[in-house]
Amino acid sequence: MITDASRLPGENNKDYAYRMIKSSIMSLELKPGQSISEVELAEALGLSRTPIREVLAKLREEHLIEVIPQVGTYISKIDPQLIKEATFMRYTIEREVLKLACESFPKANMYDLKKNIVLQEELIGLTGKEREFHTLDKEFHSIIFLGNKKEHVWEAITRISTHYNRMRLLSEMQHHFDEAIIQHGKIVEILENKDCEQVEEIVRQHIIEPIKLWDEFIQDNSPYHNYFKQPDQKPAFF
Repeated sequence: MITDASRLPGENNKDYAYRMIKSSIMSLELKPGQSISEVELAEALGLSRTPIREVLAKLREEHLIEVIPQVGTYISKIDPQLIKEATFMRYTIEREVLKLACESFPKANMYDLKKNIVLQEELIGLTGKEREFHTLDKEFHSIIFLGNKKEHVWEAITRISTHYNRMRLLSEMQHHFDEAIIQHGKIVEILENKDCEQVEEIVRQHIIEPIKLWDEFIQDNSPYHNYFKQPDQKPAFF
């Protein structure tokens, strides 16, 4: 159910359980709609049920766990409406942050961006590396926000983007991520050249364009159809 992992230094039972369970949800190791139980999670992590119960309550508040009274506890299905809201927030804010970065961006943060890009480029053409890319992708964007002293804004985006990020990972597992890496390289060039006029287009390409592929996943004939909370109307995303 959950791949075992070593604890971080100073990590208590609750923090360990939260990190492991949430990571398993976000990586799709725990699948949307999958039934889970406190007993199974406690056994998998070698913990008592008390920290598991507290963590599940917290994850429920984050819309990642659904409890159906008298039925059971489930990993929340991916909700298209939550994805739309996260997309709007990310597109609107990231566009403005990149414009700020074009005006001024610290050399140390630029160095970190380029180092991150090198690691991403090592994954081009490889299969089965979607989770590694996803980790580098989040780090890449967080560096941009950090360089503009907007790291708490990025944290807010991350909190609202749990369904969006699961959807992105699912899409990358099917369509790969090479184009996203190329776009990241273009973002670095834009920042280096202070080419603010190119920001609108690259953000559209990077955030809006990929969504056009997503409706295929929610169709009745898709093997992932049951991963989704069914939308009130179709198309679900675009």
